[in-house]
Amino acid sequence: MSNIYESAEATLGFISSPCLAKVELRVACRGISDRDALSKPDPCVVLKMQSHGQWFEVDRTEVIRSSSGPVFSKIFLVDYYFEEVQRLRFELHDISSGNNGLRDADFLGSMECTLGQIVSQRKLTKALLKQGNTSGKSSITVTAEELSGNDDYVELSFSARKLDDKDFFSKSDPFLEIFRVNDDGTESLVHRTETVMNDLSPVWKSFKVSLNTLCSGDHDRELKCTVWDWDSNGKHDFIGEYQTTFKEMRAEQEGKQLQWECINPKYQMKKKNYRNSGVVMLNHCKIIKMYSFLEYIMGGCQIQFTVAIDFTASNGDPRNSCSLHYIHPYQPNEYLKALVAVGEICQDYDSDKMFPAFGFGALIPPDFKAGFVKKAPVFFLLHVKVSHDFAVNFDEDNPECAGIQGVVEAYQNCLPKIQLYGPTNIAPIIQKVASSASEEMHTKEAMEYFILLILTDGVITDMADTREAIVHASHLPMSVIIVGVGNADFTDMQILDGDDGILRSPKGEPVLRDIVQFVPFKDFKHASPAALAKSVLAEVPNQVVDYYNAKGITPKCMSDYESTRTFSP
Repeated sequence: MSNIYESAEATLGFISSPCLAKVELRVACRGISDRDALSKPDPCVVLKMQSHGQWFEVDRTEVIRSSSGPVFSKIFLVDYYFEEVQRLRFELHDISSGNNGLRDADFLGSMECTLGQIVSQRKLTKALLKQGNTSGKSSITVTAEELSGNDDYVELSFSARKLDDKDFFSKSDPFLEIFRVNDDGTESLVHRTETVMNDLSPVWKSFKVSLNTLCSGDHDRELKCTVWDWDSNGKHDFIGEYQTTFKEMRAEQEGKQLQWECINPKYQMKKKNYRNSGVVMLNHCKIIKMYSFLEYIMGGCQIQFTVAIDFTASNGDPRNSCSLHYIHPYQPNEYLKALVAVGEICQDYDSDKMFPAFGFGALIPPDFKAGFVKKAPVFFLLHVKVSHDFAVNFDEDNPECAGIQGVVEAYQNCLPKIQLYGPTNIAPIIQKVASSASEEMHTKEAMEYFILLILTDGVITDMADTREAIVHASHLPMSVIIVGVGNADFTDMQILDGDDGILRSPKGEPVLRDIVQFVPFKDFKHASPAALAKSVLAEVPNQVVDYYNAKGITPKCMSDYESTRTFSP
């Protein structure tokens, strides 16, 4: 058995290539045909990337209601590798009102290209192809821009007063758009606020945007701001506009509120006594130093990697070659492949290389002794005690294993000593790791971030408790990776991922942030193991950064940096 680890490692040989640059992709569509004659579509673009012949979702834009020519404010951030052909697919969907998922959405078309094509042209426009690769009148434009090294963010909040009333039977429903004016005179949408209904003196929610996105790091770059009256038919009424710069927003003396007259050029030309169409005010401007994942790691933050393995009876008798837990002397099973693929990455960020490993869904000694029931799989055990968070090395006081190889060996050694049983409950193991993460949270330092890898062969049976546990864990320095092993139907597991909508607890409480990544292993059977590792770990760096930056926790051993300017109304 000693060569299992080496065999798994050889099978899982990684391909590493440094990221050449990070690229921002902006998306806009034109000429979207109406599927419903009575209303315009509610479009959303999903970005997918191809890996070994299969498409995997990377990100998606916001949904814009009632628009046949949407300009999305969501910006896709992708890694650019010069030596790789990075195939992208942009899918346009019509998301029905009240539903942000894709299950009930109408497919409106797609466009495939490579990232190299977009980067080389900087702006790529192609027709959207419908089912059967037929092209219609609709098109999509993708604009690329390399992300500069300026990772600082600015937090802004605006309000307005005495805006023009554009509605007959009610007040205007205003929203604000901010555009960056580029060197070539074109404009790039930076942010679109929410709509404040029936209010001529709206107060819009504060928002964060990177300085690179706002002004390309150039504080003197012109910014064009426009105010609109939202209409449900998508034909929004123009209220007015003004120009400013980030330098102007920052340079105003503290305590004095900055404001701009909102001008409608047509009214200005036609009306002699025209002054403005309202006033927009800057309530809050704060520059926030955004630390990177590497800055936290280099500052001493450790990744605490924990493994949880499914030992329910649905995996099959480990002595049978058809079992998902069957130990072949030369070929690692799917559990080992997934464990090594993810663990090999995470172990580089843990200084002591000691990893807790737990099992769930099994009868363990002394409550169960091997050989107690001779004719498996028929069992006549009364009052059995199933464990959902036992140490794989059977040392409850010290469940840690030395390195990924130690986890592999503990896994192999425990199989003959336990009885696979059920049900498939994962809430207890999430709660166990969350308990440790909760203790770390109270230190208010970026020293330990917890990653829980759950390997399971079936749909979980404690969905309500699991949702509750994840919502609680979303407030902690913790991420959960779930890899579905085997050929079961994992459709319900996608709910936990949160990609088709916000995950909520049974009581309706939403997750504070998306911390779950679910991947079915069968999607990677014919792909490089590096693709699996990249898919399940791709979101972790951002999750780490989002947690600590949101908490205002700076990397240890680094000087605090934050420039703040706040204006009081």
